[in-house]
Amino acid sequence: MWLDIVYILVGFVLLIKGGDFLVEGAVSIAKRANLPPMVIGLTIVGFGTSSPELLVSIQAALSGSSGIAIGNVVGSNIANIALILGIAAIVKACTAKKMTLKVDMPFMLLVTALFVTIAMSGTISRLAGILGFLLLCSFTIWEIKTNQTEENNEDDNEPPMAVWKAIIVIILSFAALVYGSDKLVEGASDIARMLGVSDRVIGLTIVAVGTSLPELFSSVAAARKGQTDMAIGNVVGSAIFNLLCVVGISAAISPIYNTNDGFLTDYICMVALSGLLWFFLSTKKTLERWEGIVLVTIYVGYITYTVI
Repeated sequence: MWLDIVYILVGFVLLIKGGDFLVEGAVSIAKRANLPPMVIGLTIVGFGTSSPELLVSIQAALSGSSGIAIGNVVGSNIANIALILGIAAIVKACTAKKMTLKVDMPFMLLVTALFVTIAMSGTISRLAGILGFLLLCSFTIWEIKTNQTEENNEDDNEPPMAVWKAIIVIILSFAALVYGSDKLVEGASDIARMLGVSDRVIGLTIVAVGTSLPELFSSVAAARKGQTDMAIGNVVGSAIFNLLCVVGISAAISPIYNTNDGFLTDYICMVALSGLLWFFLSTKKTLERWEGIVLVTIYVGYITYTVI
């Protein structure tokens, strides 16, 4: 019991500090490469903080647990949009760049719709998984090339750290986020089982949110530091990464079957939340605090409905 509490405390500390240092290192690289923080959020931060989902889904694919592989991705995307970005917006209203509204959000919606269409057929084949991963690679390369010449107009006189130092900071931050989320989930799961909570409820709540904790802490850290476009990029990038890379690599390792079994409500919720996020951002190019509260409220309602 006490050891589990220690795991939870250690996990929180690693997640908080890992998120802070990850944002600091990523912003430094963005400045050195003359890239907007949004692009760094979409690539390095967004993809890196999705590593827990990738590890869980690959393990599930290897063991033939298709429900875990799909549920992990869908549940994480719902948590990323509704819970994580909602909390980030409550901390500080998040402003989106023009490129986010015109390219990144529509691409996320397209990928989400494509994933649901394939998943509802019942099987995600190896070919579909490989094509999804290649699509992600193409999008990432295009995103970097398109935004490389965009001016970074941040009002920050603090000089960026050296590239080698920023890379080391990012790697160590990723390690802290992954290890911290793992220990937090482990400790919370053990305590929940001691209290008689079922594995199903643990999977729907602790594990689903736990694999999204790196995104939560890095997004909140970005919002607190005024890098709100990075917070949005983190969530959008994570959602795209989950659908194209996590599912793609998992399906490439082993085709995922029965992907339409009981997931209809979750698919609808994921698509609806993606559209709602785009609508919120399109109105004033800003996700305001009250809109963040709406997203978090929807997530609480979704979890309550799912558990009941």
